[in-house]
Amino acid sequence: MAVLVTGGAGYIGSHMVLNLTDAGEKVVVLDNLVTGFDWAIDGRAVFEQGNAGDIDFVLGLIAKHGITEIIHFAGSIVVPESVADPLKYYGNNTATSRNLIEAAVRGGVRHFIFSSTAAVYGMTGLAPVVETTPLSPMSPYGRSKLMTEWMLADVAAAHPLTFGVLRYFNVAGADPAKRSGQSTPLATHLIKVACQTALGQREKMDIFGTDYETPDGTCVRDYIHVTDLIAAHALLLKHLRGGGESTTINCAYGQGYSVREVIDAVKATSGVDFRVDEGPRRPGDPASVTATGEKARSLLGWVPQHNDLKEIVESAYAWERHLMVRNR
Repeated sequence: MAVLVTGGAGYIGSHMVLNLTDAGEKVVVLDNLVTGFDWAIDGRAVFEQGNAGDIDFVLGLIAKHGITEIIHFAGSIVVPESVADPLKYYGNNTATSRNLIEAAVRGGVRHFIFSSTAAVYGMTGLAPVVETTPLSPMSPYGRSKLMTEWMLADVAAAHPLTFGVLRYFNVAGADPAKRSGQSTPLATHLIKVACQTALGQREKMDIFGTDYETPDGTCVRDYIHVTDLIAAHALLLKHLRGGGESTTINCAYGQGYSVREVIDAVKATSGVDFRVDEGPRRPGDPASVTATGEKARSLLGWVPQHNDLKEIVESAYAWERHLMVRNR
């Protein structure tokens, strides 16, 4: 009995591996290392380098390691890139997921957990979304993720496989023990960009749009600490193992922060008044994206432990400082 974590050398996947190995689980990491880092994989896990969309290879891993569950993180995640190169996203996300699901069915995998995104909702308005909010993704990224959600529902109706879908909002922060964090140098995450700017790794950063219908005119997002996000995965795995039905859940705190509030928090943590330029809106950016997070609390018993912007920023900033020393 083992858990296969695809994309386990990446930001969120590596935190999942830490959670599982800390709990004494047998973990196999599958990653092609195109964007991940082998040094980010916990040494207690077994690492297999390869493509999650290679059906025969995945079937071999299932048989070799006795894999009974798959937690699928591997994929491409940059919204503007998906608009410029949609085929890459339908390939890396939708097609790869389709093949991975086929391998899971053929290999007798019992449970499948998929990392989806708030981008499936599209332009949400100012009110927090719930799982039943109409879905209208605005980008190939969001559509590629939604297609995988649909595939899982269809496959689970036809085969003895239960699944869980977790729709992420804005994931940030790092492992409190500094064992992993967001390590991609050119990542586009706001908190990482602000921390890099505070540390002098970027000359300046930009705010895209200051005329939204929000309290300070900048976009509002629901930021969730990566450790709390991973705790929701662990609880979802427990739910499925205990005979729970397939389900889709938003991962969010229900508290939004504006771009200006995030930048101010990074400035307060770092003590650096770094340069911030203001520019026009980016096409397709919603004014506000938040969710209640109530289903995760009621169904899974999820109780966030790090739902504080200051703590999220402090852990992200500490990780960036750690990376500066590590990469010298």
